[in-house]
Amino acid sequence: MSGADNEAPDVKPGRLNPSAYAHVFDDIGPPLSPRETLIEAARCHFCHDAPCVEACPTGIDIPSFIGKIRTGNLKGSAIDILSANIFGGTCARVCPVEELCEEACVRTTGENKPVKIGMLQRHAVDALMKAGPQPFTRAADSGKTVAIVGAGPAGLACAHRLAMLGHKVDVYEARAKPGGLNEHGIAAYKVPDIFAQKEVAWLLGIGGITIHNNKALGRNVTLDELRKKYPAVFIGAGLQATQKLGLEDEALEGVEDAVGYIERLRQAEDLSALPVGRRVVVIGGGNTAIDIAIQSKRLGAEDVTLAYRRGPEQMGATAHEQHLAQIEGVNLKHWLAPVRLIGWRGKVKEIEFTYTRLDDAGKLVMTEARTRLLADRVFKAIGQVLVKDPFDGNAREPLAIKSGKLVVNDDRETSLPGVYAGGDCTATGSDLTVRAVEDGKRAAIAIDRRLRS
Repeated sequence: MSGADNEAPDVKPGRLNPSAYAHVFDDIGPPLSPRETLIEAARCHFCHDAPCVEACPTGIDIPSFIGKIRTGNLKGSAIDILSANIFGGTCARVCPVEELCEEACVRTTGENKPVKIGMLQRHAVDALMKAGPQPFTRAADSGKTVAIVGAGPAGLACAHRLAMLGHKVDVYEARAKPGGLNEHGIAAYKVPDIFAQKEVAWLLGIGGITIHNNKALGRNVTLDELRKKYPAVFIGAGLQATQKLGLEDEALEGVEDAVGYIERLRQAEDLSALPVGRRVVVIGGGNTAIDIAIQSKRLGAEDVTLAYRRGPEQMGATAHEQHLAQIEGVNLKHWLAPVRLIGWRGKVKEIEFTYTRLDDAGKLVMTEARTRLLADRVFKAIGQVLVKDPFDGNAREPLAIKSGKLVVNDDRETSLPGVYAGGDCTATGSDLTVRAVEDGKRAAIAIDRRLRS
C-alpha cells in the first residue's frame, strides 16, 4: 500500500482562511447592470407564438415582460412575471433555463446564443421587491379557510393565489423556518444573502396567510384532522427521506445524506464550524449531487469526486451544471456504481466501485472490473423518496400512491375529494421549483372553484 492508503480519514472544520468565509458563497451569477439589461432585452424578437412561453412550466408571458423592460416599465414587467410565478425571484436564479425557456429561444437556432431570459427576469423582479410591498391584493373575504401542509414553493404558491382569491390560509410547516427547499435545500451560491427568507416575507405581505411552524404532518397534526377542520387541504410536503445506497456499513461515520448536509450548511451561522472532508466522494448525478460537490470544494475539500453509474447524457443535472462543477474543480467520473464501503475505526475510509456499461438492449450492466476511491466523506445524492405514513397514519381512506408519488389529476386533486397536492411529492413532472409553483397555483384555482360551487 502507498502512504496515502494508510492515511486515516480527515474530516475537520475550518479548512479555509478565516477571511475567505465571507465570500465563499457569493452569488455565482451576479445580476446584469442596467445597461447590460437594455442591450439584452433589445435582442428579443417578441415572437407572436413565442416558444419560450410554451417551454415555461408556469407560462410566463416572456415577450411581454421583456418588452416592458425595454420601455423602462420594470414594475409592469415584474407583475407580468409574478402573476404567473410568484416565486419569480428564486426561479430566475435556480431554474434550468438552458433546458426550458432559453433552449426554446429562437436566437438559439443559428446564433446558439439565446436571450438571457432568466437574468432579465431577475432584474425586473429584484427591482420590484426592492421598491416596496407587493402589488397584489386580496379579494373580498370569502369566509373560507384552507389548510396547506408545507411552506415550500408549492405550498406558498398555493397560499398566495388563494389569498388573492379572498380565502384565508393556515400553513402547517414541519421546520422552524418556511421556504422549503428554497431555504433549506438549494446551494448557497445560487440563493445567497438570505434571499429565500426575504422572498417569503414579501410574499406573505398580501395578508390572510398564517404559518404554523414546527407542525409536522403525522407528528403534530394528521390529514384526517385537517380534512375535518377545513373545506380543502393542499399537500406540498416534498419528499421526506433520502434513498439509501443499499450497502453494508452504510452507517459508518462520514457517510451522509447530501440533502441533510446542505440544510445544515444553509442554516449555519458560522461556516468555519462545518466539518469538511479532505477527500469527498459524491454518489449521484442530479442537481443535488452537483450542489454538494461544489459546496464541499468551496468549503476547502482538497479532492472532490462525483461518481455516477451512467454517462453524462443520462445525468439528471444539466450540461450547464456539469460544466460548472468541472470549472469549480470537481472530478466527474461516469460508469461507476458503488458496491462496498470500507471503514477504519468506525469511519469511512474508502469506497469501492464496479465499472458499468450498457448492454445491447440499453440495460445497465455491472462488470467484474473494480476500482476504489479514498474518501473521508461520502455523500448520498441518489434521490429522495416519499414517506407514506405521515400522510395516511391510520386513516380509513388512504391516499393513492403510484411509483412512490401521490397520484393527482390535472387540477392537482388527489384520490381523496377536497385534498390536493403538488411539488416533489407528486408525479406532475420534473422536480423543479418552477414546476412546484405551477402545481400550487393550479391547485389554488381548483380549490377556489370548489369552495364557490
